[in-house]
Amino acid sequence: MKPKLSDVAEEAGVSPTTVSRVINNHGYLSATTKQKVYDAMATLNYQPNSLARSLKGKKTHIIGLIFPGITNPFFAELIEKLEKQLFLQGYKVILCNSADDVDKERNYLQMLIANQVDGIITGAHNLGIKEYQNTNLPIVAFDRRYISGMPTISSDNLQGGILATNTLYKAGAKNIYFMGNPNQKGNPTDRRLQGYQQQMAKLGLENHVFPIFFDETPKIKQVSIQQFLKKNHVDGIICSDDLTAILVLQTARALNIKVPNDLKIVGYDGTEFVQTYFPELTTVVQPMDDIVMMLVESLINRITNREDKLEESDFILPVSLYHGGTV
Repeated sequence: MKPKLSDVAEEAGVSPTTVSRVINNHGYLSATTKQKVYDAMATLNYQPNSLARSLKGKKTHIIGLIFPGITNPFFAELIEKLEKQLFLQGYKVILCNSADDVDKERNYLQMLIANQVDGIITGAHNLGIKEYQNTNLPIVAFDRRYISGMPTISSDNLQGGILATNTLYKAGAKNIYFMGNPNQKGNPTDRRLQGYQQQMAKLGLENHVFPIFFDETPKIKQVSIQQFLKKNHVDGIICSDDLTAILVLQTARALNIKVPNDLKIVGYDGTEFVQTYFPELTTVVQPMDDIVMMLVESLINRITNREDKLEESDFILPVSLYHGGTV
């Protein structure tokens, strides 16, 4: 039997009025009370607006965006462009900063469902969140495979890894390292490392991976990079993102390692911010405008054609190389 609002109230130990206020985000309620209601909704798999959303023309014209943060220039630029494009299409956005926290992302997802958003674009780094599978909301993902059947947009990460490796090799580098997350979780971004490994094997060179993780602080990354450069003879480094590449460049200069004569560096992302403020960095460029267009078009198509059977689909967009002075 489909759970009712009163069932949620009983499960949470609150009144039906309180549940309604939580769902509609109306009035002041303590964080503890809200959490009890969200937990009860999750336990019962309660979808508060499934009936209302099934009514013809019933839309809020609000889209939820779930991303790991806005301090990284890539996500900041992506979110800004998504908001602009969605606004042009008649939608406003609710931005949810998941901060690589599974519980936080789960709570945000529950909130978006309760507030009757028309759809969600997600690019957070957390996996294994069952709410993505239980909700009937249209969802489109960027660079992550959350559940089977969810449309996923990404750039050609495999080709990006190959392109970065070839760029360093043609410039004379032979002892080339990949600096990034070595843990393969089946996400499109894993293919950056796979592209590097494939090309190194093709060139007859030994591949090396130095672990650097997205959620590490810049200071921790910098200390690790400093120790790495002091202990290892390396003439080429591929970084999984531009911020790591910039730290490598700054650390190399502090150690009096000459770039690009003694060490060549290739980053990944190629945002407008990086190209403007760090034009010396050679980097693999993701096609930001095309990514935004595909994310928005795919989501609006899902919102408009909700009754169509959803088939698993990957949209992979080509990357390019920005030539700076680090290679």
